[in-house]
This record gives sequence, C-alpha cells and structure tokens, in this order.
Amino acid sequence: MEVFLIRLLQFLLAISLLVLLHEGGHFFFAKLFGVRVDKFYMFFDPSIGRWDGSIFKFKPKGSDTQYGMGWLPLGGYCKIAGMIDESFDTEQMAQPVQQWEFRAKPAWQRLLIMIGGVTVNFLLALLIYSMCLYHWGDDYVAAKDMTLGMKFNAEAKALGFEDGDILLSTDRGEFKDFSADMYRDLSRAREVTLLRGGKETTLLLPGDIDYLEMLKSQPQFVRPLIPAKIDSVLPGSIAESIGLRQGDTITGVDDKAVDSYNEFVSELGRHQDMLAQAATAADSTEALSVQVVFVHEGDTAATIATAQLTEKMQLGFLVKSVAGMYKNTHVSYGLLESFPAGVKYGCNVLSGYVRDLKYVFTAEGAKSLGGFGAIGSLFPPVWDWHMFWLMTAFLSIILAFMNILPIPALDGGHVLFLIYEMITGRQPSEKFMIGAEYVGMGILILLMVVANLNDILRWIGVM
Repeated sequence: MEVFLIRLLQFLLAISLLVLLHEGGHFFFAKLFGVRVDKFYMFFDPSIGRWDGSIFKFKPKGSDTQYGMGWLPLGGYCKIAGMIDESFDTEQMAQPVQQWEFRAKPAWQRLLIMIGGVTVNFLLALLIYSMCLYHWGDDYVAAKDMTLGMKFNAEAKALGFEDGDILLSTDRGEFKDFSADMYRDLSRAREVTLLRGGKETTLLLPGDIDYLEMLKSQPQFVRPLIPAKIDSVLPGSIAESIGLRQGDTITGVDDKAVDSYNEFVSELGRHQDMLAQAATAADSTEALSVQVVFVHEGDTAATIATAQLTEKMQLGFLVKSVAGMYKNTHVSYGLLESFPAGVKYGCNVLSGYVRDLKYVFTAEGAKSLGGFGAIGSLFPPVWDWHMFWLMTAFLSIILAFMNILPIPALDGGHVLFLIYEMITGRQPSEKFMIGAEYVGMGILILLMVVANLNDILRWIGVM
C-alpha cells in the first residue's frame, strides 16, 4: 500500500503540474491577444445533480475568469470565450460575435493560442532535462564496459549472436548503454560490431527486425548477462530455507544446467507457464516444485534442494544489478553546457517515441497500450526527485506530442482546421466543428477505455 501511495502521489503531482502549465500556455496567449477566458480549471468538473462539480472555485474581483478545481482528475481545461471546445457551449456561439472572443481574432492569433499549451509542455520538458543534467549529471554503464557481454534468445542466435558478445555499435552509431535505443538501432541496423573473445567481429543484420517483438519476446532478444551468483538472501525466505546464502552460485534448475541468472529466470518462467496451464491440484503442486542446484562459495560439490514456491515464483534472493557489476560512467555538465545537452536528450526521447508510435496500430501494439495504472507504475516505488523529474519531463513530451496530433477535440485538431482556414480563406462551419468535436471526443474516450482496460487485464493476469 505504501508503494502504491508513493507512486500515486508522484503521478498526481506530475500530471497536475503538466496540466496546469499546458492550460497556462493557452491562457497566456489568449490574454496576450485580448481574448476572454471564462474558466481556468485543474481537472474536469462535470456536474452531479445540483452540484456544479467544483471542489473549489473563485473569481478575482474585476476578472472575467473563474479559477477552480474539478472532481474528475483526467486533465484540465481553459474555457476560451467564442471557441468550440469540449464544453460544447453552443449557446454562447449563437450570440453575436464580440471583439473579445476567440472567433473574432485573426487566424494567426488563434493558431498561437492553440499551440500555446504544447509549446509550454515541450519547452518545459527540455528545461527539466537540462536542469537534471546540470544538477545530477548523467550516470550510466557504457555498453562497451559490460565485460561479461549479453545474453541472447534463439532468434538473435539465429542471426549469429552468441552469449557473451559485447555489443559496440551498428552502422547507425555507437551504443551508449543498454536501453530501448539499443533495441531500436539493432532493429533497423544492417550490420553490428561486437567484441567476441577479445576480437572485434561484424555481423550482418536484415535491417527490419520487429522492434516490438524484440521487446515482448520471452526471453528478450538481448539483455545483459548476469551471473547466477547470490548477492543477498532475504531473511525468512524460501531461499534461506533451502540453504542458499550469499556468495552461492546457482548451476541448475530441475534437470537443466544454467550458466546465468538470465537462464535461471527463464526456467522459473517455464514453471509459471506450467502453473497457468495446471488443470488439477497435483499439476499446480508440480509446477510450484522447483529443484535448485547450487554450489557454496569456496566449495566444488553441488547441493541439490527442492523449493516449494508460491504463485509469485520468487525464492527470495538478490543478485547484483548491472550498475553494481560494472564501472559506472558519470558525465557532469556546467549550467551553459546543460542546455544543449538537455535539448539533445529531449529531442532523442521525442524521436524514439514518435518512431515507436507506429506499433500502436498493430494487434500487439494495441495490447501494449497503458492507462493511468501503467503510467503510474513508471514512477519509482520510493520518492526519488531525480527520477520524478525525469518522468515528469517524459510525460510532458508525450502530452505535447499527443495533443498536437490532428484529432478533433485535441489542440492538433483545432490547428488543422486553422491551417485549412489560413490556406483557403474559409472557416469550417460551426455545425462541422461541433460534429468533429464529438467525433474527436469519441476517439479519445475509446482510447482511454482500451488503455485502462489493458491495465485491468494485466492486473488480473489475463494479459
């Protein structure tokens, strides 16, 4: 429960900040061009019975704007007078045009008002990345420093990779560290350079490996090779009960030898599959029974013990992390250096996200969609300001990009119609705009339902 609350607080704080600044971008340009803003709300405020849906609200003396917070934490809004938006205020639109309304302003001013939100979100992300680099620097384990190399699945081995290969670069550039960028480069690369047995070797690749399949396959296409050596044993755990202790090395599971922690996890995954397919109590008992072969540090004789697992399939021991196994690289940035580095970092994040977006339109990609639960789980289980700001910057970039998509009801939909008006000199009719807004809202609601349904299906173990 504590982990859930910490993640929830981080999620709500990040989303509140991003929504407030996004709507503030619209508000700034609206005020700049003399457009009246009727309401500026954090979260939505659909009415319930006689209650107008506001948790609190206030209207400063002499101001035309009502500020407040609604009860539905799905975003926020800035209600701009004389504009067709999610409020569907057709009554106001039926009145004569006033000079302080959105619809009375030139198209270029309306365009700036509409892109104000995404502009703020994008610039905010770049600023956060820059300040994170300035304050914390950049820490990572360089791919070339992973001296034990990588572990590859059957698909990768069919292309010529071997366990223990140290990946150096592709024809697209040098690998910085082990990350999603490594997968992206490998998926599109025509050749890869690696270190095998101390010698550089080049492998030819097809250039069109399925990126999503590389990530989703179990085991994954490539992952760092981690020795099956126990770093610590949790008190009262199953591992402790069968005699495992710090420094021990696991050498086998059931009747299969394992040469790494990666293979150990794969074997437990096989037992997980057996449990999922169990038809009787006896089948379940067999799936939860695992024979572990290990060698105590300093010994040569193997010990064989049978562990009775729970459905979590965890013995209760830890191995060293990648960061704990290898030399860490730290890069510091001065204040002036941090800004170009932050811009480069943010643009790389955006380009990777845009390239990956095409997978959403595949069957597997649709299953990968995540809602509020998936987003919340991206935050760390402990309060870490560095990770919090990195995640906030990432969400800010996502919010900016998603909002500029040419979908009615999003900023990008309004921008599309404004560009049409600027090119043709004709405004789309009010009836068309209202209809498009309904269609856009329908699309967004459908996406939200699918994404959050995926979260629920993952939580109950169906996906």
